[in-house]
Amino acid sequence: MNALIYWPVMIVVVLSDIITKQIAVATLSPAGVPRPVWGEVLRWTLVYNPGAAFGLYLGSYSRWIFLTLSVAALIILWRMYRQSVSGDTTRVLAVALVSAGALGNLIDRIRHEYGVVDFIDVGIGTSRWPTFNIADMAVSAGAFLLAYVLWNEDPETAAPTASNSAA
Repeated sequence: MNALIYWPVMIVVVLSDIITKQIAVATLSPAGVPRPVWGEVLRWTLVYNPGAAFGLYLGSYSRWIFLTLSVAALIILWRMYRQSVSGDTTRVLAVALVSAGALGNLIDRIRHEYGVVDFIDVGIGTSRWPTFNIADMAVSAGAFLLAYVLWNEDPETAAPTASNSAA
């Protein structure tokens, strides 16, 4: 049951991310030049992010540090998916979104030495949100959804403890 949610979400998000990034690289060069889509509110602007979310950069080893952290996160997320109760649609959807986004950006870290391809640029005038991509949207939506799921999980049924697993 869970696989019917997890795998389609993974495939659609990762493929959408890869395809839109390839289109951005092919059509938005040179990097850093904004192209209005909906006035100044929505623009396409190709940038390469060598760091993590919101421009977090850890120096010349950022690529390898964030690549390693992405792999570790994917392992943890895979375990969360495997431990999900059959039919826990919201949790599986959340894990699939975060996993797909992490995988999409991991692929970029491997493919592009300059960093992750970002191209969606929103804001008003000089007040702009950091440029992002489909993978970033999936990670953000999935993380909020996962936080909601985990916050509302019943601790009694979420994980067996030593006291109730012996019964």
